[in-house]
Amino acid sequence: MKDIFSRRSFLAAGLALPASALTSTSRLALMEEKPAQRVSPSPAALQYRTLGRTGFKLTTVGFGCMLTSDSSVVEKAADMGINYFDTARGYQSGNNERMVGTALKSRRKNVFLSSKSPATTKEKALDNLNTSLQELGTDYLDIWYLHAKSKESDITDEWLEAQQIAKKEGKIRFSGLSTHGGHSEIIPAVLKHKAEIDVLLTSYNFTMHPTIEGLLESVDREGLGVVAMKVMAGGFRKAKPGEKLHDTLKREGAMLAALKWVLKNPRIHTTVPSITDMDQLDENLKAMSVPFSQNDEKTLAAQLDYIRPLYCRMCGECTGTCPKGLPVADVLRFLSYAEGYGQFPLGREQFLQLPVELQQVRCTLCPTCAVECPNGVNVGQRLSRAQEVFAC
Repeated sequence: MKDIFSRRSFLAAGLALPASALTSTSRLALMEEKPAQRVSPSPAALQYRTLGRTGFKLTTVGFGCMLTSDSSVVEKAADMGINYFDTARGYQSGNNERMVGTALKSRRKNVFLSSKSPATTKEKALDNLNTSLQELGTDYLDIWYLHAKSKESDITDEWLEAQQIAKKEGKIRFSGLSTHGGHSEIIPAVLKHKAEIDVLLTSYNFTMHPTIEGLLESVDREGLGVVAMKVMAGGFRKAKPGEKLHDTLKREGAMLAALKWVLKNPRIHTTVPSITDMDQLDENLKAMSVPFSQNDEKTLAAQLDYIRPLYCRMCGECTGTCPKGLPVADVLRFLSYAEGYGQFPLGREQFLQLPVELQQVRCTLCPTCAVECPNGVNVGQRLSRAQEVFAC
């Protein structure tokens, strides 16, 4: 009963995070030659960049569909000119692909569409791909990503073979890999397979260590496409009592500032911020026409100070350091889904995919936390918070 109450309390008030609470080529030829056509004029100027050696011109602000449940938002974005939409086999227990496919059915020839699979075997991956194509109502994907990898060993011969098979069958146009963290290992590994991997989808935001810049420069120099995700740095924001978190972030300007910061980097070819409603869509469109300013810089400096003890930057430094074997960065990411994005069900779903023995670990039983974050995250407290709100 206590466990149920804690989750209800989390949903009712925990998201507020007050400061005191926590210390086939023919089909695509048109897009290759010019940006996707718009069904209706956009009130904001659209900015395009070429996605590496793919030659495709995409809007610098794309659409991350993971959290979207309203198909009208996807339809409106496409009508306003956004021409890149990203989903995955596992989003919303498989329902997200179906929604995206329905929304883009009449617009498919004018958009660039990607999905992902977390499968580790060739057979399972190809099965995932066939399911994705069926759910999306299309006979090809523009990019198919190997999903959420952080180690060189994650790039297996089986997966690379699956992508080559899919290309030969005309089911995918380009192959990709997505990563939340471990950039110092996984990005050089991607470059070793630059003849086979066409696009890198990576977390990138204003909180990250400067070393990411050199890595992305190498990726861009080798002609791979670069797509940025996690551009809002978890979405954490201060909220007044009774105020919705998104409203606060919008008022303070941190969301728009964070996206504009990412777009400053010409090596970022496009982005996939989450968009759940019309207000977020309008806000994100502004990032393509309003330049990053000194005021934006001040806003992000203040935001960084606030989220420092809360937000995991996925640097990979904590990998293997927990005596209990917890995948620290992953658990903290699950918590950010809930507290940053307001998506408690998604965070809990991800947590419950951990092995049972790891779900049962309780950090409160450790006298001190052995994990020290170089970026100042209060790891022990954050892990305990995740265990409190997610565990059965």
